[in-house]
Amino acid sequence: MQSPILAPAAILALWSMVVLIWVTVTRFAAIARLNKDQLRTLSKAGTRGPDLERVLPESVNWKSHNYTHLMEQPTVFYAAVVILALADAGGEVNTALAWSYTALRVLHSIWQATVNKLPVRMLLFTTSSLCLIALAINAARATL
Repeated sequence: MQSPILAPAAILALWSMVVLIWVTVTRFAAIARLNKDQLRTLSKAGTRGPDLERVLPESVNWKSHNYTHLMEQPTVFYAAVVILALADAGGEVNTALAWSYTALRVLHSIWQATVNKLPVRMLLFTTSSLCLIALAINAARATL
């Protein structure tokens, strides 16, 4: 099946993997700089990613927070895009909404992982959410 609306979903999935690599490289580098007491804390059995929050710099944690965000709301995006593609409703408007959502999420990622000032982050999140709401409504319409 060839549907142009699937391309922005594929790009967002690929971007999520870029952010995963970014998180991993950044975290490993930050962990390598920890002192022995901090490393001992992280060496306990059962230590998880959130436990790193206490010992890693905020700017390192921002990347991890963004990766988590890319695993949350975009799941609705992927579902809406697949529904629209299967319903043969991925026309120009929905494809433009999907590309807008993807571009805004990439910008949101870059902003959150580097600058992380709330007003701009909220604008990017809200605007992308409006695109997603429209896609979800259109997906529901296409199936009813």
